[in-house]
Amino acid sequence: MNGDLAGQTRELFSEYVMPTYAPLLVFERGEGAYLYDTEKRRYLDFACGISVCNLGHCHPKVTAAICEQAGKLVHVSNLYMNTVMPKLAAKLASFGFDGKVFFCNSGSEANEGMIKLARKWGNPQGKNRIVCMENSFHGRTLAALAATGRAKYRKGFEPDMPGFSFVPFNDFDALKNAIAGDVCAVLLEPLQGEGGIIPADLEYLKKVRALCDEMGVLLLFDEVQCGMGRLGTLFAHQTFGVKPDAFSMAKALANGFPMGAFMVAREYADTLTVGSHASTFGGTALAAAAALATLDAIETEHVLDNVKKQSEYLFSGLRRIVAPYGFVKAVRGRGLMIGVVLDVPAVGLQKILFDYDLITLTAGETVLRLLPPLNVSREQCDMALAAIEKGLADFAAQRKEQEK
Repeated sequence: MNGDLAGQTRELFSEYVMPTYAPLLVFERGEGAYLYDTEKRRYLDFACGISVCNLGHCHPKVTAAICEQAGKLVHVSNLYMNTVMPKLAAKLASFGFDGKVFFCNSGSEANEGMIKLARKWGNPQGKNRIVCMENSFHGRTLAALAATGRAKYRKGFEPDMPGFSFVPFNDFDALKNAIAGDVCAVLLEPLQGEGGIIPADLEYLKKVRALCDEMGVLLLFDEVQCGMGRLGTLFAHQTFGVKPDAFSMAKALANGFPMGAFMVAREYADTLTVGSHASTFGGTALAAAAALATLDAIETEHVLDNVKKQSEYLFSGLRRIVAPYGFVKAVRGRGLMIGVVLDVPAVGLQKILFDYDLITLTAGETVLRLLPPLNVSREQCDMALAAIEKGLADFAAQRKEQEK
């Protein structure tokens, strides 16, 4: 029976699930840094559901919190209060951003909410255009898509929602020239994920902050992928020491339980008033309990310290093993958000790594993306480095054969 499970799953998927994905493997179980397929084969997961299960799969504290809360209260709607969601908002604020939170379900929704906030704030002043970055990614809903600086994601869904313009990332002069009297906000990722694991330059971010202050423009950060500890600080902007007026989070907020949010500096936190924005499932007791347990584990298990330690080790190891290969152009990123930049599409290397039981991702077509669990061990880092070293050798041999 179990031997047929993968085939049965694929048949059901093909017959009944809309073909918006092309999944490569069928997984049945996860535990910590490992995933298991239907044949019980174990894979080291350096993708974490695209930076979602940042504490690994089925973390005991998060699992226990979900089970306990599911037996108490799941949902009452935001017409009423539950006892858990305000605790979560206060907990997030305690990490060093004095503001208020709106809870939703996903990163796209969090970014949509920030866009609405910026327009609600700016429209009375005649300002509603948002300047975004080329190569950015902010989500698949229509406003978040219109704010995404990669045309391939918008193809077929025209007309784009108006009110967005784009400038090159890390180009301060281009941004300065784009800000006119109709601009209400600048939206960017402190570290671009889908665009190719591209960190913001520190001096650039500082100048952007000063420019927004000078021009009376809101600074919005999308931390959906790069936040929640991924860079070694809970919030990504803390890694750079540049504070936005609002920022979004999702993905890893509840370690796999669907939850999104955006947090707004207290000065602007009352812009969205009663009835102006809503989310049916935003901040349910169940999601909030999962998120509180996630934050508790990050604190009590010294996860952020581990990010810094293992990041240094992985970057050093990767730079050593890629040195012999001319097709590797760079190793870049911050914390445990790492990109190995190739001069060809990275999907070929990604597929080879499956054979060595390592799950990775790609980004920006030519970048191998590594997003290990934030509590990854040194032993697991060594396993990943060994797999990548073998994978690079195989990939080089494959390229040589193709060139004949």
